[in-house]
Amino acid sequence: MSRARTVLVIGGGAAGNAVTLLLRRGGIAVDLIEARDDWNATAGSGISLQGNALRVLRELGVWEQVQASGFSYDSVGITAPDGTVLHVAQDIRTGGDDLPATLGMQRPQLQQILIDAVRASGASVRLGTTAQLLDQDANGVSVHFSDGTEGRYDLVIAADGLGSSTRAAIGITDKPEPTGMAIWRIAAPRPTGVTRTDLAYGGPSYIAGYSPTSDSTLYAYVVEDNRDRASIPPATYADEMRRLASAYGGFWPEITEHITDPAKVNYTWFDQLLVEGSWHRGRVVLIGDAAHCCPPTLAQGAALSLEDAWVLAQLLTATESWDDALFQAYYERRIARVRPVVVASVQLGQWQLDGVRDADIPGLMVRTMTMLRELP
Repeated sequence: MSRARTVLVIGGGAAGNAVTLLLRRGGIAVDLIEARDDWNATAGSGISLQGNALRVLRELGVWEQVQASGFSYDSVGITAPDGTVLHVAQDIRTGGDDLPATLGMQRPQLQQILIDAVRASGASVRLGTTAQLLDQDANGVSVHFSDGTEGRYDLVIAADGLGSSTRAAIGITDKPEPTGMAIWRIAAPRPTGVTRTDLAYGGPSYIAGYSPTSDSTLYAYVVEDNRDRASIPPATYADEMRRLASAYGGFWPEITEHITDPAKVNYTWFDQLLVEGSWHRGRVVLIGDAAHCCPPTLAQGAALSLEDAWVLAQLLTATESWDDALFQAYYERRIARVRPVVVASVQLGQWQLDGVRDADIPGLMVRTMTMLRELP
């Protein structure tokens, strides 16, 4: 009888939680550590989960909870800055015809659903804990933790996000780069008539949009040039977002009335990252934002991270040969899908930054999203 495998997952976001659940289902012992004491349970405003993300959430066994907590829709509207609807397009059901094209939900609710599932899976979870030293050999990894303890694992999965310290610790020098854009986000009450994502291109910002996240809530966002964060005091966040949003019509005046609390406004730069060549060094492997990140112009960040977890877990539970060939196979399978999404997401933003008027934005979006209908 073979010895039970042990895995350390570093990071308790979407990718880390998902891979933990899938490995536990396969009978693999998992320790999950998360740097934040609150497990990021309250961070963020809203999230748009397209069909390929919903497909993985169904595989995790949480689709019914997600569906009940969010708001599903199958179209996207393009509006003029004054709110006039110019075009409504049917979205591609990238998760298959039995799932909606998109579901919006409040990000903290998604995180709590995943947290509860991880707790129920029997995984060992330690919050407020980081990995300070990874000492690996051909058979596994010895880990020294910030709480003074140590552990020995057959594999370490780095799901510690865009600023991954694990990525740097294993000698991968790639770092995220800003794309030149930044986004203001807020959660707000949902006007009755908002039943899909609407996007306004133009006006004082590049994009002004909103997405329903439940029967009573939405999240709204405005995209502009990135600015030095130090030049924007957090106490002015609501004023800054309200100033930008006030130029838009349609449902925006009703939404703007609720942009009052700077603590509820999130300001983030758009970043891009794509680690090429391989996503592992020995027995340490990257997933999610630690390996790749794209600006949210295609709303695929969380979806790609969830897919990483699904593919890696499939490979790990199908064989006992956890070797370079397996991890390279994981990379090759994922890079063929991740690269075009990252490139397209960056290109969509770059066209706007450059003011290209004849850009084939609809064509690029359709080509990319159609590809995602295939299984990862």
